[in-house]
Amino acid sequence: MMPQQSFDWIEDSDSLMDVQRADKPEEACGVFGVYAPETTFDVAKLTYFGLYALQHRGQESAGIATLNKGDLYCHKDMGLVSQVFNEEILGQLPGEIAVGHTRYSTTGSSLKENAQPVVLDTRLGKLALAHNGNLVNAVELRQHLIQREANFISSTDSEMIALTIADEVNQGKNWIQGAVSAFKMCEGAYSLAIATPDGLMGARDRNGIRPLVIGVLSTEDGNQRYVLSSETCGLDIIGAEYVRDVQPGELVWITDSGVASVIWTKEADKKLCIFEMIYFARPDSVMHDETLYSYRIRLGRQLARESFVDADLVIGVPDSGIPAAIGFSRESGLAYGEGLIKNRYVGRTFIQPTQSMREAGIRMKLNTLKDALQGKRIIIVDDSIVRGTTSKKIVQTLRDAGATEVHMRISSPPVTHPCFYGIDTDNQDQLIAATKSVKEIEARIGVDTLAYLSWEGMLEATQENTHNFCSACFTGDYPVNIPEDVKRSKLMLEKIKV
Repeated sequence: MMPQQSFDWIEDSDSLMDVQRADKPEEACGVFGVYAPETTFDVAKLTYFGLYALQHRGQESAGIATLNKGDLYCHKDMGLVSQVFNEEILGQLPGEIAVGHTRYSTTGSSLKENAQPVVLDTRLGKLALAHNGNLVNAVELRQHLIQREANFISSTDSEMIALTIADEVNQGKNWIQGAVSAFKMCEGAYSLAIATPDGLMGARDRNGIRPLVIGVLSTEDGNQRYVLSSETCGLDIIGAEYVRDVQPGELVWITDSGVASVIWTKEADKKLCIFEMIYFARPDSVMHDETLYSYRIRLGRQLARESFVDADLVIGVPDSGIPAAIGFSRESGLAYGEGLIKNRYVGRTFIQPTQSMREAGIRMKLNTLKDALQGKRIIIVDDSIVRGTTSKKIVQTLRDAGATEVHMRISSPPVTHPCFYGIDTDNQDQLIAATKSVKEIEARIGVDTLAYLSWEGMLEATQENTHNFCSACFTGDYPVNIPEDVKRSKLMLEKIKV
């Protein structure tokens, strides 16, 4: 089930489902962890700020769990990080180890009981787990756990990972052995931060589809304490120094002795989700030794080389389309400017608009600069088109503001396949590029011309080994085998149009 979306556009008589559902892929989650015993660091507050920096990765629910000499404290609820926590609540979360989570549901309904971290009792003490990703073998894993008489509280695959670790530990294994055994049963995408009484654990699936980094905090006495975060922006906000990425197929075990590394599989094959670089991760986060802002500038430059059109002004769809628009402008020599203004104080809303409100044309998130657009030929750059509904409304709004021509350029290839690894996308038949040609999409959204970045250009811009990325949403080449019943739940049987 899908959580409710903020109303980016409320201006026509589309069905409420269409209005509510975001016309962008939605990231699954952000995870954060702190190991700081025998210091003055307030691990709950550090985790709060880390989650605040990772809020873009999930706005549905938030949670923090802390361990204090074996005692576990946890608070989680629906809402943004700033809505779920305050000084009083954070003061009730003492400890030396913490894990935190921001959630957008992909497996499991939008309910409080599905909020994370997942908290369990084991033979070795309490466990708190935060998960970013999605398992493709959740049905089989659930059957295994039912046979093991596991007690389910939620409907999430994250709980299944935690229960599998607990089951292995309860059979006599230590934390590392139990986790490794569990990981070998889990297929799909998972980056994990796991708090135990004996240490903090971080891990990534064998393909490293979702990101996870390690940072270090220096103490007044010169000791070092460690941080795990989905992105480096989570380290920056608390003054932690980036050390390295957790590698695909690696488990890191953080204790007073430092960081121990366990390579839990010999089948590691790096396949970072390319959409992390195009859209999901914050532009100030670092991947491959540079900010993603720099990568997105290169995407825009490549886009201009591939699909130049003469115009008066290049603008970006805020915020994710702006770096590529700047790159397009620099490469093409065309002027860059702002034409759309985003209301950044509009968060996720649960207030449903009335039909009369939709007909009145209420716009909550984007508005135009009419004097900047009047009489201009506009190139508008965005990072992706999923269903096309929002693109169509943006184009019409630009025309209403007086643009004489509207040319749309997309800094990624056409999205033709759904994701099974932790990005929430529509079923394939709802992806506009899966059923329509570029010319047909051009007509549908009402632009003078439409062009996408080529798949080759997108990968070339990474300046990395192109084998190291998952781009299944563009190609249908899934790096982790998808069970047939799961495929059929999202994929069309008909041939995709090209």
